[in-house]
Amino acid sequence: MDSKNALGEYLRARRELVRPEDVGLVPGGRRRVPGLRREELALLSGISSDYYLRLEQGRDQCPSAQVVDALASALRLDADGAAYLHELARPRKRRAPRTPPERVPAGVAMLLGSLTMPAFVQGRYMDVLAANPIAQALSPNFRPGVNVLRALFLDPSDRELHQDWERATKAVVAGLRASAGPDAAGDPRLESLVGELSLRSERFRKLWARHDVERRAGGTSHMLHPLVGTLHLRREKLALNGVDGQLLVVYHAEPGSESAQALALLGSYAATTEAGDPGSPLYSSGAEGR
Repeated sequence: MDSKNALGEYLRARRELVRPEDVGLVPGGRRRVPGLRREELALLSGISSDYYLRLEQGRDQCPSAQVVDALASALRLDADGAAYLHELARPRKRRAPRTPPERVPAGVAMLLGSLTMPAFVQGRYMDVLAANPIAQALSPNFRPGVNVLRALFLDPSDRELHQDWERATKAVVAGLRASAGPDAAGDPRLESLVGELSLRSERFRKLWARHDVERRAGGTSHMLHPLVGTLHLRREKLALNGVDGQLLVVYHAEPGSESAQALALLGSYAATTEAGDPGSPLYSSGAEGR
């Protein structure tokens, strides 16, 4: 991921995902590459093939806003993808890696303990920094010290828990790209995490190569819990002020629903059991995949 040509890589990856027929072109003849050819994208964007080639090869990395808008339209990017393309095209200085240890504000830690719904604080690299007992009862991979990104791709118990695993993995990788932004190159911790997952998970490697970008504040998670059964939970992600990249992640159920009843049962169990212990009878295997 440490690339001096992030703009070119993004353009190439997105170009390969657009089918000619999706943009009104006839896909005839032998095509050596998936998606659009360079000259086809240049034509759709109203720029010369030579200029587009310079952009993709990294020989020109600062196109005008008008050119970026034209490329975003031709590539059929959504609002998040177009905004990310504009970020890549802006001149920027390389920033020093962010290395300070992440600490959860005392008030947020106190808040976690008072919540009756699963909640945890996630750091900039998707490490769990703090969690309440019911969150750890929901999944042992929501305990402090676990990296939820690594667990999602490498721990079989996480795949069993998340019934919408395919969608969840796609969304979390797109969210990682969005949060990392164009200045991620040179961040040793992030490069190490992406490198490890690229080697150990084919699913992660394919998703990372797509260069999807999606800024998600929350959504719905569908889980199959070994103790309380099926859960359909809303997931909220709230940015914490005053700390770089930390999110408060909260799961909650529709009032009066079966999921709400199941979550209440899980809360009762968490109140009387050492739910954060990986040896808890809640799970036969809860250790983070390493």
